[in-house]
Order: sequence, then C-alpha cells, then structure tokens
Amino acid sequence: ESATKLRKERTRFLSDDERSRLLEACRLSTNKQLYPIVVFALSTGCRKGEILGLSITDIDLDRGIAILRDTKNGETRSVPVVGHLAELLEGQLEFSNAQYDQKAPKANRRYLFPRRDLTAPIDIRKAWENAVEQATVVDFRFHDLRHSTASYLAMQGRSLIEIADMLGHKTLHMVKRYSHLSADHKMGLAEELNDKMF
Repeated sequence: ESATKLRKERTRFLSDDERSRLLEACRLSTNKQLYPIVVFALSTGCRKGEILGLSITDIDLDRGIAILRDTKNGETRSVPVVGHLAELLEGQLEFSNAQYDQKAPKANRRYLFPRRDLTAPIDIRKAWENAVEQATVVDFRFHDLRHSTASYLAMQGRSLIEIADMLGHKTLHMVKRYSHLSADHKMGLAEELNDKMF
C-alpha cells in the first residue's frame, strides 16, 4: 500500500531552464516580496506556510539561520540562510522593519513578509500563479519548489538522511522518493571512479 502511495507522490522539480525562467518571472513580478519568498523556498526546501509564518526576529543573519517555529510536525527547526538568500533577506528585513516603524511601531509581531496592513503575512497566490504562467512552466505548484530542493540535493549526492534533515522530515520514509535521483548520480560517480582506477 505505502509503496503505491509513494509512487503516486509527486517529485516534480524544475529543470535548470525552467528554474531560470521562473526566477526571472518572480523577479519581474509587481509583488516585490515574491522573488525573495521563492528564493527562500528553493534555498531551504521550506514549505510556503513555514516561510510566511516567519517573524523578523526569526532571522539571524549573523549566524546565518532562520528559525522555523510554525512547522507542519510542530517542531521548531532552523535552516541555513546563505549566499543569495542572505543578501535578499538583508533587504527584506530593512523593508519590513521600515514598514512597521512607519505604520505599526507597536505591533507585537513583525512578519518578515507582511501583508499591506501588516497584521498578517502577504498572500502570494495570485502573484505566484502569474509568474508560473509568465515563465511557461507547466504543472508546477509552490510545494514543488520543495521537491526541487530535495531533488537537487539528491543529484548532488547528498544522503537521504541529509535531505530529510534539511526538509525537516522526522523519518526517511518521506524522502525515499528522491533515492532514484541519488542512485542515478551514484552510478555516474562509480563510473568516474572506475575510469580513474582501472
């Protein structure tokens, strides 16, 4: 039963070409917060709800981490904030703090990606759908960004334990669907090694 369920689970991930088209469309979106949110998802494998649930205080750029308190399995975990994402979040923190300082200095919660009225996180659904359409990426949901991250990690030869840890899965069951990508990659590594040795 679980094997069939596993086979049915999506592992749709972006090709390099699709990824660059989608990122460009997000960058050009009228919703200026869409691009950093999508880069966050691709860089960390976080779920949309986890990203949108972030407060300004959950980001520690000095340590290079984001603390996720609002996770699906109810556990707090941290994810690395490095490279391009760290640069983008620096700007995002400035933007959000400026919004709150100006319009709601006494707000008891400052969202990292706030809605215009600052009382909740931004809703990116429409902007996301427009970007996907603009990029002509077919059959792709926001959650598939998570599959993309996991797939890229598998293709880089990362172990299922490492992938599960990055995505915040308690068990390896959920990441087994990426093992074929890992296996294909291992085959290439083994062939390379073989060529070098014999």
